[in-house]
Amino acid sequence: MVLPHRTWNFNIDRYLNPFVPSPPWKFVPYPLAWFLGYRKTKPHETGNLMPIFWAFIGVFAAILLIEGVSKHIHSFTSHGAPMIVGSFGAAAVLEFYSIEAPLAQPRNAICGQVISAFTGIAMAKLFQLSDRFTDIQWVGGALACASATALMALTKTVHPPAGATALLAVVDANLVRIGWFLLPVVLLGCALMLVVALLVNNIERRFPIYWWTPEECRRSFPMLRRRSSDELRKTASMLDEEKGGSSPDLHTAGAEADATSQSRSPSHEEVGGSSDEATVGAGRTTNFTRSHLHLGEIVIRRGEVIVPQHMFLTQEEEQLLETMSYRL
Repeated sequence: MVLPHRTWNFNIDRYLNPFVPSPPWKFVPYPLAWFLGYRKTKPHETGNLMPIFWAFIGVFAAILLIEGVSKHIHSFTSHGAPMIVGSFGAAAVLEFYSIEAPLAQPRNAICGQVISAFTGIAMAKLFQLSDRFTDIQWVGGALACASATALMALTKTVHPPAGATALLAVVDANLVRIGWFLLPVVLLGCALMLVVALLVNNIERRFPIYWWTPEECRRSFPMLRRRSSDELRKTASMLDEEKGGSSPDLHTAGAEADATSQSRSPSHEEVGGSSDEATVGAGRTTNFTRSHLHLGEIVIRRGEVIVPQHMFLTQEEEQLLETMSYRL
């Protein structure tokens, strides 16, 4: 027996993506769009030495720039703000070496840090209301990190280094003292690191893979949905009817066509929108479909991912499959 709460799901992009504009690449000169991560053709495969070299250059330049700028901002020094928040060391590894990971994309790198910094500061302020703050400070640190993780997961902005930001905001005496002034410190660090990442990572590689999501924006239906029992029964009956007079090759083609057609089923209208077939075919939309026809395999096509009906995917796994489909 499956407990009801095990099937609960919340996808914030279902509500946000209809309001997020599509990337304006056609209005941006190509040389500029290049350094914003846009490519007209698929990038060539690379070995591991070139990425290591550029990761070294990028991490060194980004950390040096953040520290140098922070030292020369009067308001930072007057408030006693640190040259750099420790979590940016881990963030630099993601943004300059693991640049294709969903956790390193701008949405995660910036929003995750801001959400975590806000959560950590708020938790520190809450615990400071107690006269025994120093005695319970360690509890606040754990609660801040856990809360930040939950919020990042709900908003699809998971960025592991940001968990350290939330923790440090409560347990580091200097960051506790500067309080809300930590927010502009974190924002400046995120902005400077992103600028360096756009310059360095786009010399011989590509960054970011996407800015907000690999999905098509302005969509009003959810990215990932579970097929209903009625849909499964209808598909099975159609296949049984075809099996009688079709050759194995035709039957296989019909099954694949049926699995592909799920993204165009009437359930899209029930959710609140319908997809454009040309848009899906052009590969600008990645449709997730759960099918009982592919029990032992995951099918990735341009604009479509088919996973087994029984298979559970985490947010990070979904984003990885979306990215792979987007790059085909």
